[in-house]
Amino acid sequence: MLTVAYGEATLDRSNVYRWYKMFSEGREDVNDEKRARHSSTSTTDEKINEVEKMILANRRITVREVAEDLNISIGSCHSIFINDLGMRRVAAKFVPKLLNCDQKQHRMNIANEMLDSVRDDPNLLQRVITGDEAWVYGYDVETKAQSSQWKLPHEPRPKKARQVRPNVKVLLTVFFDCRGVVHHEFLPQGRTKRPDLWKNKNWLLHHDNAPAHTLLLVRDFLAKNNTLMMPQPPYSPDLAPCDFFLFPKLKRPMKGRCYATLDEIKTASKEELKKILKNDFLKYFEDWKTVGTNGIPGATWRASTNGISAFDRRPGRRAADSRKEEVGEARQKQERVIYNQQYSV
Repeated sequence: MLTVAYGEATLDRSNVYRWYKMFSEGREDVNDEKRARHSSTSTTDEKINEVEKMILANRRITVREVAEDLNISIGSCHSIFINDLGMRRVAAKFVPKLLNCDQKQHRMNIANEMLDSVRDDPNLLQRVITGDEAWVYGYDVETKAQSSQWKLPHEPRPKKARQVRPNVKVLLTVFFDCRGVVHHEFLPQGRTKRPDLWKNKNWLLHHDNAPAHTLLLVRDFLAKNNTLMMPQPPYSPDLAPCDFFLFPKLKRPMKGRCYATLDEIKTASKEELKKILKNDFLKYFEDWKTVGTNGIPGATWRASTNGISAFDRRPGRRAADSRKEEVGEARQKQERVIYNQQYSV
């Protein structure tokens, strides 16, 4: 009768007898009881500690190597990595230069100096004019994020050939402050300034430490014209507004586009400069002093001063640094002699 009523879903004879016995003994729940899970022998505290020690000893060790050394399965070993230790494998991040202790200390001193100046004069950044130069290409390769696209599960992954920048390029020089672009040029023609700041010489110049900016000839020219300079730590593009704000914002819309002539590059560059609003300049000048490493490409003044309290100043390091300073001073004296010989007539 049960087979006729329920067909293939009917319980067999042994299960019918088993359930009848359990109901006779007072059972009322018709759901199966949960089975007791066997405790894992691979994810014990002892195994987790061994895995952690192996990782700390060799950060590049693979999951397979750890599993083979500890005689556990790859799945259990991977679970210890991810779930128990909370680790994930990442690639090293490329930076312009690895700073030594003295360079970090110098960077921190300059950041503290700039913060103190802003605290003493809240309107200081309104008088700062910063600038730099960059190559604008006839075709600039798209970034990885720009070339990404959505695809369905059954569709193949898109491909693109390796591309290089062409020789068609023009050097763009831009100076700007918190209100917008002060001056830009492709060739030395035409100038626009801030008349109020220029008349009273109530402005400060900021640029990075590129060789073209630190030449003796440039330093003498700025000194003769009584130009006040904002300090810039060495090897710190994350503290230069041109590098972390203006040029990336200018070049990003131009990536992936082809420009046949220099005039087309200049026209497109000017159009992109005009699209940058005054509020964008104000925001990034404020970010220059307040925002940390999250969201902005690089650390700013506050982030530069955090986490650096003392450094290992070994005697050998101090002696090497003093020799470098002596060599640098001798080179500057030699440059000054050559400069005086050339321009004394």
